[in-house]
Amino acid sequence: MGSLFAELARQAPANARREVEAYVREIPELGLLDANPRDRAETLEYAVWLRRRTNELAPSSSELTQDDLGYIASMGEARAEAGMSLESRQQILRLHTALMLREINEATDAQRGGGVDELMRMMNWFAPQGVRGVGAYCQGFVRVLRRRLPYVEQAALLAESILVGDPVAAELAQVMGMELPEHCAVTVIRVPDRPVGDRALESEIEALVKAHHVPLVWYPQGGGRGGELIALVPLVRGAADTAQLHAPDPTSDLVRDFAEAVGRPCAAGTATAPASELAEALDRARRISRAAPLRPASPQLRPHTLADVFVELAVADVPSADDWLQAVAQRLSSGPDLLVTLDAYYRCDMSRSAAAAELNVHPRTLDYRLRRVQKLTGINPGSTQGVRILSAVVARRQSGAWH
Repeated sequence: MGSLFAELARQAPANARREVEAYVREIPELGLLDANPRDRAETLEYAVWLRRRTNELAPSSSELTQDDLGYIASMGEARAEAGMSLESRQQILRLHTALMLREINEATDAQRGGGVDELMRMMNWFAPQGVRGVGAYCQGFVRVLRRRLPYVEQAALLAESILVGDPVAAELAQVMGMELPEHCAVTVIRVPDRPVGDRALESEIEALVKAHHVPLVWYPQGGGRGGELIALVPLVRGAADTAQLHAPDPTSDLVRDFAEAVGRPCAAGTATAPASELAEALDRARRISRAAPLRPASPQLRPHTLADVFVELAVADVPSADDWLQAVAQRLSSGPDLLVTLDAYYRCDMSRSAAAAELNVHPRTLDYRLRRVQKLTGINPGSTQGVRILSAVVARRQSGAWH
């Protein structure tokens, strides 16, 4: 054994203690190790074992054995049995990797620049075997989750782990019979009013997961007012380039099914991205859903994209512009269903006959209402200016932003 490996072996107990202390200090869920000597001793024993096993295998570039991987998996199982969250589990993996790399650098520095060959051998071993070790840890963690968690909660954990790039997503997806997508349409379905009861909602979401075979997670709003459903819909190759303008049919079907299940008006926003950028896509989809109009379940209900609400998104960030549009809306409040009329008129691409049919009124009645809009606001609904201003007024009002 060379000097680098000898130094790492000598420092293994001290480095293991430092790792356990870092867990207690930096990960709140592991702060209890200070109050539980047995768990702390078990964690320390594992930390020492992993370092010694590294020093035994790395010099000869030998792989972790199945027994080694089984022991690592058992630690993942123990963490899951203790109720550890995915966030804390991910923190453990990050912190352990950072400390191991720090220890290797410290041991290298102790040699005053020597041992380059040993350092390269260690790093060449550490990367692939680290991946295998993380995989085993995740397998153990997921085995417990599969046994303890209802199906709908497994789907929620899968969605959350995909969004944050957690390696446990691969194991969860395998357990649920799903594939990790290379590209997704991240869709947020907003329900401002409280939907069906918690148990009924859980049952409906489980039915959606099974019907559409996609990860879903429900986030309730504070005060029991409502919430939002987040869905990760895989995109077929090539669809990601066009989905920014037109949401894929599976996403529209899911939105309609959910709106029908909860029996409440919904607003949906969607944004596409590769797997590495889903957190940013979620933020865009959430903003779009908050700008999108609320609609009841119908064959026309679909998720909105950036192209649908980019004006409203910009207005929402400029309070003075939003106040001005709200003042325009107030001028229309005295008219007979004027905002509803404008909504139908613009959704029908300003076709008088189609809008009148949707409103179930005579075309002359529609014309009267449009003239009334112009009289109250000074804006012709059929002009370029009218489309720009009044369609934004309708969208902001329909989104619930002014309630």
